[in-house]
Amino acid sequence: MAKAKKPSAAPSYLDGQLLIAMPTMTDPRFVRSVIYMCAHSEEGAMGLIINQKSPNLSFLELLGRLDIIPEGTGAALAEGALQGKPVHVGGPVETGRGFVLHSDDYRIADTTLTVTDGVCLTATVEILRAIARGGGPSRSLLALGYAGWSAGQLESELQANGWLTCPADAGLVFSDDTTTTYQRALAKLGIDPSHLVADAGHA
Repeated sequence: MAKAKKPSAAPSYLDGQLLIAMPTMTDPRFVRSVIYMCAHSEEGAMGLIINQKSPNLSFLELLGRLDIIPEGTGAALAEGALQGKPVHVGGPVETGRGFVLHSDDYRIADTTLTVTDGVCLTATVEILRAIARGGGPSRSLLALGYAGWSAGQLESELQANGWLTCPADAGLVFSDDTTTTYQRALAKLGIDPSHLVADAGHA
């Protein structure tokens, strides 16, 4: 008689979690990266790198290129608040496409995706216009491109110890200080980065 099949556990998806690259990560696009997971299912996964800033493009420059803040018009009401606001490198996929990760105090009907309590994702130019006017979300992160995984790919990388995972918090996701994001994400797990690097270096 065939043995009864044990019910499988519900899949554990990582929506709203952080992926933290292990020190052994060899892909230069993801070295020391921290990725906020926007979507994860049996069909694949999508996330945004939150600690890599574009070296050649600022938020205001992007608004100018999109004619949201035309040159010579004195810019928009919120320009002062937008000075120094960065554009992030969200990942290597569709690098010309913009994604805004933001607080849940702003939504566009039928467009904004709720990732988890307090954090949403919007990928239309309307949210950029709202931010330029000063009427957008209270906290936001604009990224060009995203990190994507096909079905089963992320699970394989996790099993190969390519990534650590931890809960996300808004203070980390929307922090202006991206230079310490990696260390602070590891600290949430109680890990000292120097110990992790040293351990990884031993055979």
